[in-house]
Amino acid sequence: MSQEMLVLLVNAFWETTYMVAISTIISIVLGVPLGVILVTTDKGHILENLSLNRVLGSIVNAARSTPFIILMVAIIPVTRLIVGTSIGTDAAIVPLSIAAIPFVGRIVEAALKEVDFGLVEAAQAMGASPREIITKVLIPEAMPSIVLGLTLTIISLIGYSAMAGAIGGGGLGDLAIRYGYQRFRADIMLATVVILIAQVQIVQSGGDYLARRLNKR
Repeated sequence: MSQEMLVLLVNAFWETTYMVAISTIISIVLGVPLGVILVTTDKGHILENLSLNRVLGSIVNAARSTPFIILMVAIIPVTRLIVGTSIGTDAAIVPLSIAAIPFVGRIVEAALKEVDFGLVEAAQAMGASPREIITKVLIPEAMPSIVLGLTLTIISLIGYSAMAGAIGGGGLGDLAIRYGYQRFRADIMLATVVILIAQVQIVQSGGDYLARRLNKR
């Protein structure tokens, strides 16, 4: 493999890392509150609001059921409006984030529902406010499961970022398509696959380790 190809691989690796990192941050900032709202507004919970819960649940379900490749194409006008272009790494962050937010929301919802409701009732009996229950009971107790869920989200985003290369999203997927597939470079295809596998292994190992450290049981 030539030095030029090595440079392209390194650049593509950093583009993929950049896309995944930014979209992960955005999905956490918006997805975690979404998951909290889905749980706390459910029937019998601390902020019960069934109308809001059903509307949000329907939106999340619709977003999650849309295949990523279709979502990327469908929101091209939105992507152009936000970043001024529909190609490149910055443009790919928009559909990546939109795909990940409802995914994180459902993961957080599932993790919070695993928390023993008796802890919530005990906190209420002690006069804790809904905010205190969320920040001092629900989230800390569910943190190991949330971390594992976020690990799964990052791994999914790595795969989605490779798919984004199909429409000029940059990164390893774009390199694999333009150089590996279109130019019949098997070495480039193999190198991109190896790098993607390594990224996934590192993320999974790191997530598992952090979840074990946070697990108080």
